[in-house]
Amino acid sequence: MHFKLIIAFVDDDTTDSVMEAARVAGATGATVINNARGEGLNRKKTFLGLTLDTQRDVLLFLVEEHLSRGILEKIANVGEFDQSPGTGIAFQIDVEDALGVAHQVSELVTRIEEDI
Repeated sequence: MHFKLIIAFVDDDTTDSVMEAARVAGATGATVINNARGEGLNRKKTFLGLTLDTQRDVLLFLVEEHLSRGILEKIANVGEFDQSPGTGIAFQIDVEDALGVAHQVSELVTRIEEDI
């Protein structure tokens, strides 16, 4: 079985809705890294040297490759990544090997066979 890693940077107030959307689209879980910072095309405004931007979370989804594009599109839609600048980004990368996911493989095989 081949996997993709979807990495999403989202506002912390949308983390739960993005995670739920990913689960509905086929993700079996995620790792959340809190308190991430980033800077896009335009810098956020500051007040007395303090940044006024919202906190970001980094979401890591290790997903089966046949499900990855649908999950990516679903979380981008729910997170409104293309509708408003600064709402978040998501991308996927190939995973050469993964350990610790054997317990998920049997469920994924059944789900993928139903979809294909």
